[in-house]
Amino acid sequence: MKYLVVIEKARTGFSAYSPDLPGCVATGRTRRGVEKNMREAIELHLEGLRENGSRRPRPHSSFTYVEVSA
Repeated sequence: MKYLVVIEKARTGFSAYSPDLPGCVATGRTRRGVEKNMREAIELHLEGLRENGSRRPRPHSSFTYVEVSA
């Protein structure tokens, strides 16, 4: 399954979250690092849901870019 991950540049590196998995977040010093950490965070998040007897959320978020004139 693929989940949308939003990556944002921070002062000291990068942060990431998934809108489909509330509370699932990660940070990293590099973009590659935050992607790796987020993948691990999602795996742990889903494992925790499974252990609690909760269903795995289906991905439902999407993205697009909107061009505007400044």
